[in-house]
Amino acid sequence: MHVSLKMLAPDLRWPGVKLRLFGRYDTPARFRQLQAAITRQVYGQAPQDPAIVGRTVWLPRRDGGRLRVCVYRPRELVAGQPVTGLLWLYGGGYAFGLPEAELPLIERLIQTSPTVVVVPEYRRSFTAPFPAALHDAEDTLTWMAANTEDLGIRSNQLFVGGESSGGGLACGLTAVARDRGTVPIACQIPLYPMLDDRRQSASARDNDAPVWDAKSSAAAWRLYLGEQFGTDRVSPYAAPARLATLAGLPPAISFVGDVEPFYDETRHYFERLRMAGVAADLAIYPGAFHCFDQMAPGSREAQAAIRNLLVAYRRATQTYFT
Repeated sequence: MHVSLKMLAPDLRWPGVKLRLFGRYDTPARFRQLQAAITRQVYGQAPQDPAIVGRTVWLPRRDGGRLRVCVYRPRELVAGQPVTGLLWLYGGGYAFGLPEAELPLIERLIQTSPTVVVVPEYRRSFTAPFPAALHDAEDTLTWMAANTEDLGIRSNQLFVGGESSGGGLACGLTAVARDRGTVPIACQIPLYPMLDDRRQSASARDNDAPVWDAKSSAAAWRLYLGEQFGTDRVSPYAAPARLATLAGLPPAISFVGDVEPFYDETRHYFERLRMAGVAADLAIYPGAFHCFDQMAPGSREAQAAIRNLLVAYRRATQTYFT
């Protein structure tokens, strides 16, 4: 899908022009450069809101290493009054990203409804392809479920979410939890998730939108799937668009722009959820490219998307329990 300037929402056209010139991430070399820049800019960063505190926990990994986990919570948690627990998974095509890069949205979520947000620095595809990231996410969720009292979270209200590849990882994790009967998940929040390695939908084929396009997707999936890339052996937990059924998954909240590569796969995933009897709330923003809420936060579309997401999140914390 060729994305012309006129297809972008008016408030996103100038940001789109700039991002097309300076923000293309479509090769492994570019992914590495971006990871280095993110690390320099945000690693170890603390929340800006003094009412929110963060700490670091180190968990054992399945490969014998250590998994860094960032935990963010309201400073004033009342003993005996647990709150929502949210496992959040950062985006970056599985190839780059850090927990601290998600802080602007994490702070807004905590401010909206008291929440303890747990963000693992899951292994990126350069270090280890699938299923390493999924294992790290699953082990973090298991740790949360085993430590609800110490964390101050409700044992019957564990949410899982993330944006882009983190959203795809959240969908894969919820399917794993359902199929293996491990940790009950009350709600999933996969924002514009990366779900389909086949990339054959109308929005995915030859997409040249700003920020993330068809070349970016191909490069990222190739790294994440390794030797399985381009075959029929890809696990549905790696690419949740391949899941045979979505019945029994938790309620879902998301938003997506309609000119980005993941538009069709996000829309299809939410349509399948509804057909399976799962509550699914998807907001679609015409003329919005991938990650527009982060890359053009001052735009009308980004402000509307975050405002509506926070309303839906507050309602979810009041409604969804296991």
